[in-house]
Amino acid sequence: MPALDWRPGKRVAIVGGGPGSISTGLAFIKRGYDVRIYERQPECKAIGGAVLLSTPVLAILRSYGVDPEDFGSYTVTYFKNKSGGERVKLPFNAEVERIMGIKGWHYGVLRSSIFKKMLELVPEGVIHADHEFTSYVEREEFIELSFKNGHQVTADILIGADGIRSMVSRQAFGEPNLFHTGIRLWLAWCDHIPDIPPNEGMISHDFQYQASFFPMLHDGKPGFEWWVVEPSWDGKPVPEDPKAHLTGILKDWAQPMPRFLEATNFDTQVYRWEIFNRPSMKKWSTGRVVCVGDAVHPVSPYAAYGMGMAIEDGYFLARALDGVDLRDLRAVNAGFELYEEERVDYVNHNMEFARFLGRMFHSIPRPLANIRDMIFDYTPLLSNFLKTGYLKKAEEETLRLKELQVV
Repeated sequence: MPALDWRPGKRVAIVGGGPGSISTGLAFIKRGYDVRIYERQPECKAIGGAVLLSTPVLAILRSYGVDPEDFGSYTVTYFKNKSGGERVKLPFNAEVERIMGIKGWHYGVLRSSIFKKMLELVPEGVIHADHEFTSYVEREEFIELSFKNGHQVTADILIGADGIRSMVSRQAFGEPNLFHTGIRLWLAWCDHIPDIPPNEGMISHDFQYQASFFPMLHDGKPGFEWWVVEPSWDGKPVPEDPKAHLTGILKDWAQPMPRFLEATNFDTQVYRWEIFNRPSMKKWSTGRVVCVGDAVHPVSPYAAYGMGMAIEDGYFLARALDGVDLRDLRAVNAGFELYEEERVDYVNHNMEFARFLGRMFHSIPRPLANIRDMIFDYTPLLSNFLKTGYLKKAEEETLRLKELQVV
């Protein structure tokens, strides 16, 4: 492993090896900082199935050097009921498309595929595997990190990107007070299926389940990601036969949802997640320590934005510290505050809005759920709700990324 520069005033230590960590590292490297990424596993590896990435995330990845061809193709998203009746067609923002040079809004991609492309951009010697973080000690002009293997590192700032059970966040902010959100996610993917439109995605609901699909790209080949969300609780038994369980849910669902069952290898292409959150935080930094991604804001799949927001966090954090001598704690804290001003309220809104959607679709008892469904089927309420609660704020956030615009 080559010896890389580690210059006082430029030293950025990142704990965690997921997409948020790698995005943060790439963003700081592009701004001339010395970066070391510490991952507790033998290698950095993305877990889980496919993900949806939105325009601002794609623009950030493009700025790092990820080929836009790896994003796949744009997708038109429909909200429907179980019978296939259309409730909402999410609109594209023509101005966002024009200035960002990216058609549409959401793109589906296998998490491991896009993460591999990100890892290919990381210089050799930046990632240090088999380093399980244990604690840090702050000094006046630097911070010291300790690892389970006995290794110690001196850096100027420490960035916690180590997930929902972050050890960095725990030391900095105390117990995370994680709580179950009341939903379980079955996330799956499969190869391309003929006759299913390649540029359409569907999010559909009955009185208690969500069943959805999206086209995606896997190693340059087309396929589909699909998922089911069901009511759950901490400690709910796991079905012994996931395929039989999901078949029971989808057997009467509108096409094409039932077709994905036979096209999917349930041993290698299906992942189950119990969805936990933590209370919203107003501060993501303290002293020389700051966090990104799930370490401070784990999010429900109803945001379709977990990986995306972590990638954005890293970019915004590096931008806020651009040109700062990281030995200068006052300047560092000013940069952290700018990062928090740009991100905290926006991210908390998305996290809380997604949690609300989860409760609305999966925790309302049957008589009230029937009324909810009638309102969504026959009025524009859901459309207005999604546009004001999600799209409007996301589009405004995108328009502020002026340095990533192409016109």
